[in-house]
Amino acid sequence: MLDFTDKLRPSQPDGPTTLARERGQSSISTEELGRHLLSADGFLERQARILPIVQREPLLSKDKQQNLSRPERFKLGLARAKLLRRLVDKHQWSHEDYKMAEYLVSDVSPYFLHLEMFVTTVREQGSEAQRAHWMPLIDSWKIVGAYAQTELGHGSNVRGLELEARWDPATKEFILHSPTLTSSKWWNGSLGRIANHAIVVAQLLLPKRDAPFEYVSHGPNPFIVQVRDMDTHLPLDGVVVGDIGPKYGYITMDNAYMLFNNFRIPHSAMLSRYSSVDPETGIYTKPEQPATVYGSLTYVRAQIVHHARLVLARAVTVAVRYTAIRRQFKDRDGDGSGSELSVLDYPTVQIRILPLLATTFALHYTGLAMRNIYENAREDIEQGNFYSLAYMHSMSSGLKSLCTMLAADGIETCRRALGGHGFGGGSGLIELNNDYLSKPTVEGDNWMITQQLSSWLIKKMASAVEAPTSPSHDEIEVRFKEFVQVKGAGRNSPLSGYLVLENDEAIVKSFELRATTLAYDAYEQRILKKRSWNSLLIQLHKLSKAQSQSILVGKFFEAMSTDSTLSPSLKDILLDLYRLFALYTMENEAYEFLRCGALSQSILDLIPARIEDLMRKIRPHAVKLVDSWMIPNYLLDSALGRYDGRVYEDLYNRAHRLNPLNRMTFNPNYWEDEIIKGSGDGGSSILSKL
Repeated sequence: MLDFTDKLRPSQPDGPTTLARERGQSSISTEELGRHLLSADGFLERQARILPIVQREPLLSKDKQQNLSRPERFKLGLARAKLLRRLVDKHQWSHEDYKMAEYLVSDVSPYFLHLEMFVTTVREQGSEAQRAHWMPLIDSWKIVGAYAQTELGHGSNVRGLELEARWDPATKEFILHSPTLTSSKWWNGSLGRIANHAIVVAQLLLPKRDAPFEYVSHGPNPFIVQVRDMDTHLPLDGVVVGDIGPKYGYITMDNAYMLFNNFRIPHSAMLSRYSSVDPETGIYTKPEQPATVYGSLTYVRAQIVHHARLVLARAVTVAVRYTAIRRQFKDRDGDGSGSELSVLDYPTVQIRILPLLATTFALHYTGLAMRNIYENAREDIEQGNFYSLAYMHSMSSGLKSLCTMLAADGIETCRRALGGHGFGGGSGLIELNNDYLSKPTVEGDNWMITQQLSSWLIKKMASAVEAPTSPSHDEIEVRFKEFVQVKGAGRNSPLSGYLVLENDEAIVKSFELRATTLAYDAYEQRILKKRSWNSLLIQLHKLSKAQSQSILVGKFFEAMSTDSTLSPSLKDILLDLYRLFALYTMENEAYEFLRCGALSQSILDLIPARIEDLMRKIRPHAVKLVDSWMIPNYLLDSALGRYDGRVYEDLYNRAHRLNPLNRMTFNPNYWEDEIIKGSGDGGSSILSKL
């Protein structure tokens, strides 16, 4: 039957016309900026090579996935994950190629924990013999693993885990036992229905030397444990394991619960690179550095920091393109003859979107730095040098907290700025938003883990106070020592705050002074005045945030100062983004900058006007700036964020042609049980099928 809507077109100017004009008014070379952002590790080449392959696979089509129930979506997610693994064999993909395909499909893979924390933990914490045995099985996917640390009653507090691993000297085995309901492993991804092995973190209990029936805990230790039969895939006797059920997001991930009932595992199950139990004497050798036990968490935190920029860039791309196309209301001060204004031309929209556009770049340079910190620290650790471990662990904690907060809050800010259409499935933000909501909590709650960075900073400040003139090669120690020397001389630096509107490096110095002052305040309260740790938690959170913001600003400026490959015009625009990110942050944290002497009141009063001026300068380049992240339509899966601007055509197509609900004729008569005309199904029969 003829559908007259097939011939309808949007009113003019339409999306393609609008985006063409937006791109035409900017001098930015998206190719140059895209290469600058994404070509260093082969990202762009890999994306261009992998994208056509995944788009050819019908199973990887995203057209109808939003209409599936959770069980259907999980089945689809597993089928897709298996297909991607088969494509690895077919095309001889590297691990980075596989991760690119996974990124483009944008499902949370049921195999995610196998490829991340399971393999990382075995590789980093297994002995040579353990790695020789397990790594070939892991790399070939002959076994599928997960990481079981968090419990129903304990998440971030690893020391408080309740699951027991009791050493039996008679049989030379460990006995895993869940003594309480809250000792149930919980939230462990890839374990609910898929994994057959897991890294299980449990309290190591060893018999007392003089009282063999009494046990002493030696803290949490990791064990590699088979939990399901390799043929039937059913849980082994003594193991209760399953999926915890629906969540805000992660619809394709089988997050698990798991309990053990006096479940025996061999002595070789304990990962023993850094700690071990002598099978003959039962003597425990503890790790030289306790933080090595948390190496897998640090790895994932570093990955999260590095990935945050790509997540936020997706949301900002949708927001910028759509708000450029969407028109609402005419200029109140005009003569009434003009067209409606582009939503992105309203300052109230710009102040929500353009600082987030700048934030994507700040996250980018910090993400690269965090990855380098992790890789360098791992090289040091492999050589037996643990000096950089504390720095890596602390920085990854603070940055994970800040970066995931910026990304998660940024996605929601973008969604709200999209107006009514931001609430619909055509926005492309539903799955992105829901899935990313986990990040401020997983791998350490964002408020809790900031204590780790603050504690490290207090120790650094204490060292600086004790020896303010001793030489140091540590950047933070040098800064702290200079601060202590100036403070000891009874001076403040600078006397009237930094001139951040005149000098880009002064912005960095201002952020550093604020963070340093807060570190000294925390040192003074904790060390000198002996305040309890719990009474300082809010202050410590602010310290971590200040230090992490200082890193984002510093790494952004450092990238602009050291990169000689950027064209002058592009560098000018990136510097405006740097200024916008920094000044917008300053305005939001104005009290601290003023109190710490990092800014004067007169400078603070001028910042709002400078922010508006920067937004006016950046606005003409906004579309090309998001284009430079080179995010394909396939990944965005967004009618609002399409590169070609055909927003309204796509929204209508999704509603009119792709929505399966519109292919059913429903029975609205309340006195009849039938739900769908001609089906004979009633409410009770539908319920029985669920």
